[in-house]
Amino acid sequence: MKRIWLVRHCKAAGQEPEEPLTDEGVRQAERLADFFSGKKVDRIVSSPFERAVASIRPFADRAGIAIETDGRLRERVLSTEPLPDWMERLKASFDDMDVRLPGGETSREATERGMAVIGEMLRRPEEATIVVTHGNLLALILKACDGRYGYEDWKKLTNPDVFELLADGTNGIGIRRLWNGAAGPG
Repeated sequence: MKRIWLVRHCKAAGQEPEEPLTDEGVRQAERLADFFSGKKVDRIVSSPFERAVASIRPFADRAGIAIETDGRLRERVLSTEPLPDWMERLKASFDDMDVRLPGGETSREATERGMAVIGEMLRRPEEATIVVTHGNLLALILKACDGRYGYEDWKKLTNPDVFELLADGTNGIGIRRLWNGAAGPG
C-alpha cells in the first residue's frame, strides 16, 4: 500500500514564488507539523515556491527529513496577462483541459506534470510520502485520480489542505480529505 499526503500550502503573503507565509500561515505550518507528528513519513517532496517549502518545514525539522523540491509541483500559470474574469476562465479550464490563455499552461499540461510526480512516487520504494503543492495543481491531480473532482472542489480548498491518496496497485487511487478547513484535521 502506497500513501501520498497531498498538501496545499499554508496562507501566503502573495502569489510570487518567493512570497513568505503570513503570520497566520506560520501558525498553520505548526498545526500541519502537529498533524503529521506520529505518522510514518518516508519522504517529503515540495514545490520549490517558498510558501510550499515553508508550510512543511516545521514538520520536516521535527522529523529530521530533508525536503526535496520538484519544479513540476509549482503552481499552474493560468495566464501571464491580467484577467478580470479569471474565475470564469479557470472554471472553463476544468471543463476543457486544452484551453490555453495568453502565456499560460493548459490544464492537461499541468495535470501531466503533476501526475508524473505522483506516478514516480507510486513506483518508488517509499511507502508514505508528503507532496506539497498549490491549489490549482492539487485540484487537477485529484481530478486525474477521480474524474468527479473539479472546479467546485477547487473552490472548497483551504490553506492549508490535506488529502490522502492510497494506492494498493490493483484498485486505482483512493482519495480522502483529511483537513477540515479552518477547523484543521478532522
